[in-house]
Amino acid sequence: MCGVAGILLAPDAASAKPLRAITQMTKVLRHRGPDGDGFWTDREAGVAFGHRRLAIVDLSEAGHQPMHSATGRYIITFNGEIYNFQDLRRELEG
Repeated sequence: MCGVAGILLAPDAASAKPLRAITQMTKVLRHRGPDGDGFWTDREAGVAFGHRRLAIVDLSEAGHQPMHSATGRYIITFNGEIYNFQDLRRELEG
């Protein structure tokens, strides 16, 4: 299982350093995901995501997180695998 971390700062915490904090949080989670890490912060909104990756099925960079929508408006970090993805693909294509 990967490691996932997040921060939501109070509005009056404008001087906080979310990137520094989320980096430290994900360092502690290294044992959960030794195959890579990723970070995203929005300092204005006081939000930060961190992810430690345990690559099982998709070993490519396409599995790097946090993931961004095509427009960049939406950001997500999550843990999960669809192990029967090949069966599902065949079923959907057939």
